Amino acid sequence: MRRSRMALAVASAFPIALCAVVPAFAQSADITDAPVKELGVVSITSGQPTSLPTQIPTTIEGVTREQIEHSINATDSEDALKYLPSLLVRKRYIGDYNHAVLSTRASGTGNPARSMVFADGILLSNYLGNGPTNAPRWMLVTPEEIERVDVLYGPFSAAYAGNSVGAVVDYVTRMPTKFEAHGKVSYQHQPFDLYGTNATYVGKQVSASVGNRDGDWSWLLHFNKTDSEGQPLVFPTRLVSAGTVGNAGTPVTGAVPGNNRSNQPWYLLGTATQYHTQQDHIKAKLAYDFSPTVRAAYTLGWWHNTSEGRPTSYLRDANGNAVYAGAININGRSYTLAPTEFNVSNEDLTHFMHGLSVKSNTKGVFDWEVAASLYDYQTDTLRAATVALPAALNGGAGRIVNSKGTGWNTLAAKGTWRPEGVQGAHIVDFGLQRDSYQLRTIENATSNWINGAAGARNQAFGGDTQLLGLWAQDTWKIAPRWKAVLGVRAERWSASNGQTGNATTTVGHPERNETYFSPKAAVAYQANDLWVLKASTGRAVRMPTVSELYQGGISGSGTLINNDPNLRPEKSWTTELTAERDMGNGLLRLTAFFERTKDALYSQTNVLVTPNVTNVQNVDAIRTKGIELSYQAANVFVRGLELGSSLTWTDSRITRNDKFPASVGKWQPRIPEWRASAVATYRPDDKWSYTLGARYSGRQYSTLDNSDPNGFAYQGASRYFTTDVRVRYQVTKQVSAAVGIDNLNNYRFWNFHPYPQRTWMAELKASL
Repeated sequence: MRRSRMALAVASAFPIALCAVVPAFAQSADITDAPVKELGVVSITSGQPTSLPTQIPTTIEGVTREQIEHSINATDSEDALKYLPSLLVRKRYIGDYNHAVLSTRASGTGNPARSMVFADGILLSNYLGNGPTNAPRWMLVTPEEIERVDVLYGPFSAAYAGNSVGAVVDYVTRMPTKFEAHGKVSYQHQPFDLYGTNATYVGKQVSASVGNRDGDWSWLLHFNKTDSEGQPLVFPTRLVSAGTVGNAGTPVTGAVPGNNRSNQPWYLLGTATQYHTQQDHIKAKLAYDFSPTVRAAYTLGWWHNTSEGRPTSYLRDANGNAVYAGAININGRSYTLAPTEFNVSNEDLTHFMHGLSVKSNTKGVFDWEVAASLYDYQTDTLRAATVALPAALNGGAGRIVNSKGTGWNTLAAKGTWRPEGVQGAHIVDFGLQRDSYQLRTIENATSNWINGAAGARNQAFGGDTQLLGLWAQDTWKIAPRWKAVLGVRAERWSASNGQTGNATTTVGHPERNETYFSPKAAVAYQANDLWVLKASTGRAVRMPTVSELYQGGISGSGTLINNDPNLRPEKSWTTELTAERDMGNGLLRLTAFFERTKDALYSQTNVLVTPNVTNVQNVDAIRTKGIELSYQAANVFVRGLELGSSLTWTDSRITRNDKFPASVGKWQPRIPEWRASAVATYRPDDKWSYTLGARYSGRQYSTLDNSDPNGFAYQGASRYFTTDVRVRYQVTKQVSAAVGIDNLNNYRFWNFHPYPQRTWMAELKASL
C-alpha cells in the first residue's frame, strides 16, 4: 500500500501520532512493516497478537516504549496515558488496584464501562460494574513490559462493543527476538500535608524479566513486586448543623473545620482509609510459529495483593487519648460516632489471567485469528471490623466480603478478506465474539474480623451477563483521494441468574434477552500532500453491568430498594470531524466531536415516587460537543526536542431527565469544560534526556444537579494544574538511571479522594 507523505513524515519524526505494532515474526524492526496511514485511515499489518482490526477509521493516539522510558515517571501501566489528549486516569496512589478508572472526552471517571482496555488482545476492562471499584485490571501489565500503547477515540470501528463509546486502549507488550534479561528497582517518596495529617508515604518497586527466542519458540517471564503506602483517602465528617447544642458527650479537640463540596460548614474528624498494599505480579508468555505466517501465543498472568486499611483519629479527649467512637462534644455541639466510623480492613486478593490466540499473517487474500481469554477472581476477600478502635486491632466482631467465583471470559474469531482482482480497493474485516461476565459476592458476619470463620449471611448478590457480537466492516478506496469505511455490529445481550439477598431473603430476577444493531461509517479525503480531512459516525449500545442490575438491597418486606434489574442500555450516536496537517516535523490535528446519549446510566434520586428512590437509573438524554486540538512534533526549534500537546474544550449537558428535573441543563459529572496537556523532552545526545510535563483540567462537578460548587473539599471534584519533571541518564549501554518529580508544584486537588501531593521518584535499570 502506498504511504502518504504525511504518514512517512510523522512515522519518522514522532511515532506517537501513529499506531505502531512491531511484527512479532520479524527479527528486527523494519520500516516496511510499520503501520501505514493513508487517507487518514491507519492500517495494521502486525503479526503481534492485538485486539485492533486491520483498518482503523478513527482518531488514534499512542505512545511507545522509548517515549515512556524517557518522558514519563511510570510506576503503573496506566501512567502511559498521562499526557494523551482528553484522557484522565483517576489513580490515587502507586499500585491503586480498585479505583484507577479511565475518563474520556464525553465520559467522566464515574463511567469506566464507557471505555475498553486490552493487553495483547486480552480484555482488562472490568464490566462487572460501572463505578470506581470497577477499574481496568491495569496491574496485569507493568510499564517494563510495554512495547507501545494505542488509543482509539470513539465507537467508529464495528470490531468493538458499545463500551468503546469513549475510547479503546490497547497495550502491546514485548516478545524477545533473542536472549534478553532486564531488572529495575525504584523508590517513591511523598510528603503529605492535609487537614490534620502531616506524614510521609513511600513506595518501593522491583521488577525483573528474562526471555529468549530459539527457532520457532519464543518466551518471556516477568516478575514485579510493589510495596506502596498511599495517602489517606477517606475522612469521617460531621456537619456543624447536625450537632445538638449542649454539653452531652465527651469533650474533644482536634476536629478540623472546613466546608464540604456544597459549601456547608463541617468538621473533619480524622482519616478512615489509608492503604498499605503489597502486590506481586508474575506473567509468562509463550509463542510458537507454526510457519512464517501462523503463530500461536499463550499468556498467563498471576497477581496477588494484600492490603491494610488503617484509620487515624484527629480527636483527643482531655487526657490526650485518641477518640474513635461514642458520644462526643465539639465546641458545644454533641455528635455520636458509630464503631465503624474509623474503618479497619484487610484485603487478600489473588487473580489469574489467561490468554490464548492463533493468528495468521500472510497479508494475502485472507488472514484469520482465533483468541480466547479468562480473568478469574480465585481469591477475593475483604475483612473489616465492626467494633471500634483501638480494640479492633486485636480482633473482635466484623464482616467478610467474599467474591470468589467472580470473573469474565471472552472468545473471538476474526478474519480479514482482501478480494483478488479489485486492486486493493476493498479490505473487509469481520468477526464473531462472545463475552461473558459472572458476579458472585457474599457478605457474612464473623466473630473475629482478622481470622474468624464466616458466620451468618448479611447480604449476597450475583448474576451473569453475556454479549454475542457479529460484525463486519469494509474499507473501500472509492477514488485515489477518497477512502470510506462502512460497518455494522449486531449484538445479542442476555442477563441471567440474577439474585439479590439480605440476611434472610433472596430475590431472583427474570432472564433478559435483547438484540441491537450499531451501524458505523467513516470517510477520509486527501485534500493535498499536507491535508487530510475525515468524518466518522457510529452508534454504540452500552449494556448494563451485572452489579448495576443486581447489586442492591432488600427491605424488610422483601422489596428491592437499591437496584433495578430492568435498566435499559445506554444508546449513543457519536460523530467526529477531523482535519490533519503534516507540519514537516510533526502532525497537527483538529477534531470536532459530538455525542447524543439516551438512557445514560447514573446513580440518582427518583423524585417522581414517594418515598424517593436513589439507585442506578436511566437518565433520558445527555448531549456533548467539543473540540480537540493536538500537536506532536520532533526537533522543535532545536534538534532533539520532542513535543506532545493537546487542548480540549467540551460542553456536556443533561438535556432531559424526568426522574430528576433539577439536573436538566446541568453539566454531566466529572467532565470539565477545558483540559490540556503538554510534554516536552529534550535529548541533546544519546546519554541524557530531560522532560517537563504539565496537565490541566478545569472546574467540574460530581453531582447531576451540580449542587457541589466547592471542588476543593473531600468528596469534591476540583480543577487542577500539575507539572512533572524527569531526568534520565544512560550510564552504559546496559544501565540507565532516572529521577523525577510528579506534581512538582504540589497542587492539592480532588476527585472525591485527594490526589497525591508532590512525589519524588528514583529508578535504576539494567539489561543484558
